Amino acid sequence: MACGFRRSIACQLSRVLDLPPENLIKSISAVPISRKEGVADFQLSVDSILENNNDHSRPDIQVQAMRLAEKLKCDTVVSEISTGQGTVNFKINRELLTKTVLQQVINDGSKYGLKSELFSGLPQKVVVEFSSPNVAKKFHVGHLRSTIIGNFIANLKEALGHQVTRINYLGDWGMQFGLLGTGFQLFGYEEKLQSNPLQHLFEVYVQVNKEATDDKNIAKSAHEFFQRLELGDTQALALWQKFRDLSVGEYVRIYKRLGVHFDEYSGESFYREKSQEVLKLLDSKGLLQKTVKGTAVVDLSGNGDPSSVCTVMRSDGTSLYATRDLAAAIDRMDKYNFDTMIYVTDKGQKKHFQQVFQMLQIMGYDWAERCQHVPFGVVQGMKTRRGNVTFLEDVLNEIQSRMLQNMASVKTTRELENPQETAERVGLAALIIQDFKGLLLSDYQFSWDRVFQSRGDTGVFLQYTHARLHSLEETFGCGYLNDFNTACLQEPQSVSILQHLLRFDEVLYRSSQDLQPRHIVSYLLTLSHLAAMAHKTLLIKDSPPEVAGARLHLFRAVRSVLANGMKLLGITPVCRM
Repeated sequence: MACGFRRSIACQLSRVLDLPPENLIKSISAVPISRKEGVADFQLSVDSILENNNDHSRPDIQVQAMRLAEKLKCDTVVSEISTGQGTVNFKINRELLTKTVLQQVINDGSKYGLKSELFSGLPQKVVVEFSSPNVAKKFHVGHLRSTIIGNFIANLKEALGHQVTRINYLGDWGMQFGLLGTGFQLFGYEEKLQSNPLQHLFEVYVQVNKEATDDKNIAKSAHEFFQRLELGDTQALALWQKFRDLSVGEYVRIYKRLGVHFDEYSGESFYREKSQEVLKLLDSKGLLQKTVKGTAVVDLSGNGDPSSVCTVMRSDGTSLYATRDLAAAIDRMDKYNFDTMIYVTDKGQKKHFQQVFQMLQIMGYDWAERCQHVPFGVVQGMKTRRGNVTFLEDVLNEIQSRMLQNMASVKTTRELENPQETAERVGLAALIIQDFKGLLLSDYQFSWDRVFQSRGDTGVFLQYTHARLHSLEETFGCGYLNDFNTACLQEPQSVSILQHLLRFDEVLYRSSQDLQPRHIVSYLLTLSHLAAMAHKTLLIKDSPPEVAGARLHLFRAVRSVLANGMKLLGITPVCRM
């Protein structure tokens, strides 16, 4: 990709260096855009191709770069070869660059950048576990990051041609269901449960927790209820199943608003029996140790280091979170035969997953090395006008109302068929871009004011740029979008945009390697700023038809790539706002 230019350069280099082109392709990178005219489009880092990396024995890098450049020749693709700081630089024939980039963007559509020679290898089977809210509780805002990050990773892997299974592993088992079961029998109402299930279960849970601190009988009843669940008591399971079904129904409604879907709603409950098989397997391998308290542990250090001991069974024989995660991983390998399994959770669970993966290894499952934890930081200060936010739906409603207010106050806002839907899509873009701008592992301070700025590096700005470019096509498109003259797109603003479009595959490649969305976010924001500057100078109205047509092709390509990138991030582009 990079429209075949990278391969063309690699082929010429391979003849001089006597190396296969495939070995050189990833060493050739597109040069970040610059306003200077005559700047190179690609560069080869000489350092990356020197076999001997000992600084003392190898020749000076700059001398090497100059020697290599002297052996290379310009051709129909490369119009100029120069050297930089340890690099050999290549400038592409300007008319060829213009024609090839624009044609490829339009022809490849949503696949632009994804067919690159950077992406080698066969399609893989990928499992992504994300979101994972706790059943019978309202969808907490703390699960938002896992939801949008997991959705991005699944979108990217899918776009690259992998077979992706999206799993929502619900927190639907554990001692809290003993409390909830007991609480509902004492304080629950069927009518309230049906009309507003999660709110009513939340109220019941708060009340029973409060009572249990003063009344030991309630705590005892809760423990007994959970034991009945573990033993498969029909009545207890029926009540639990009702809580689960009603919860999932509510979550599906919220996921629809977020534009997120799952292939499988799994949960800890699925593995309550299989976790007993895991305990037997651990025991048969001599890995299970009983403590004086009657619990069962696995010593991962082998020398009794307390920080490396993982508890896998309670004293009453019931399973724990770690045991069920082991059972789930083994089951998924049997079911999906995955090449990679990715868990998306907060960084507080880092040690838990290290221990789970380590236990799988010592149990003899070599595929444990294909399991990966993608941790993320904490969002601080997410509050609505009414005060502290606990629930995601409150945040989504706040986003929609604030965005509607903002849109109503702007004079340029166009008449919209569905202003609520547009407001929610723009608001979600704002939320996602603020979240994805930095390293996922970093904590960040949430700010409503920053989220909704229409200028600067925000999701609102991306949506505004997309809508503005769509409007250009609607206004002028019919007469111009057949063919174009490349000679009409040689202004510095046009060339900067073309150079930036050329880099899209590299940005996707970088994100595919470290699973960080910030590379794509940064790329799209730069693309939008370039489009905003070009919109002021590369006028379509009152320009000669040939010039207007060429410029419209350029803006159409920008909108196409902008939309592709936004969709990967989980954002639905709007055409009017």
